[in-house]
Amino acid sequence: MQSVALEQIESFLAHLATERRLSPHTASSYRVDLESLVAFCDKQALAEWSQLDGQHVRAFAAGEHRRGIAPRSIQRRLSATRSFYRYLLRESIVTRNPGIDIQAPKGKKRLPATLDTDQMARLLAFRADETLDVRDKAIMELFYSSGLRLAELIDLDLTDIDLRDRMVRVTGKGNKTRVVPIGRHAIDAINAWLLSRAFIAKQESAALFVSRTGARLGHRIVQTRLAEWAKKQGLGLHVHPHMFRHSFATHLLESSQDLRAVQELLGHANISTTQVYTHLDFQHLAKIYDAAHPRARRKTG
Repeated sequence: MQSVALEQIESFLAHLATERRLSPHTASSYRVDLESLVAFCDKQALAEWSQLDGQHVRAFAAGEHRRGIAPRSIQRRLSATRSFYRYLLRESIVTRNPGIDIQAPKGKKRLPATLDTDQMARLLAFRADETLDVRDKAIMELFYSSGLRLAELIDLDLTDIDLRDRMVRVTGKGNKTRVVPIGRHAIDAINAWLLSRAFIAKQESAALFVSRTGARLGHRIVQTRLAEWAKKQGLGLHVHPHMFRHSFATHLLESSQDLRAVQELLGHANISTTQVYTHLDFQHLAKIYDAAHPRARRKTG
């Protein structure tokens, strides 16, 4: 494609980072998907984005399917295409969005990997004596307590946590803010971490979670530390940050049967995204958060 067309992709990715505040991981995924679209356009001798039409997009999706790309990945590429063209429309570069109403081949629905309550309890049952261990326990308890995405947790500032009211303010996808309860175990772990944090955090740092150097914690460190803790605790499986979110949703649904409530807690724009976790009849009235979440119940007696 023409260099100007490729520059428009770079402008779009910059727009995602600055205006929509999407995570670097998400922006990287958009780049991969749009590079696939560029490769298709080159084969079709399309030099400008205005030349792409609905038939081209259908052919693009079909070609990806023939190459063995999973339906879920094709759907993501179509979604990236639509988002990119919405940006081009806004910039008056094109006059139509050719990705509208183009669907990927349907694939089998896979349930996300989760830990059961016993596995989660085993993972979290460690004594935190070292500063970084205290931090890791607070991270894991908050992940499981409140169902946060990795990018959401990394972006948390001290001012986002209200320990007295047991709430955390989260900025999710599309720069949307939601307020989520924090369970008792997470509150205790965060309080312990705040005492340790004071010894390593840079004075100017607003980040809730910091590295050993005092700077805001990075994605890779969290992923590595969780995998290491799973190994130390003898779980025998790879544990990643999103597994906590999946476990949070599954366990809460098992207790409450309230899909709408879990949708709100997860920050899903569409309830169909939440439905992957369950086949339950969600017309049942929800129990309150403290009664439903296995690590949010208050001590009695």
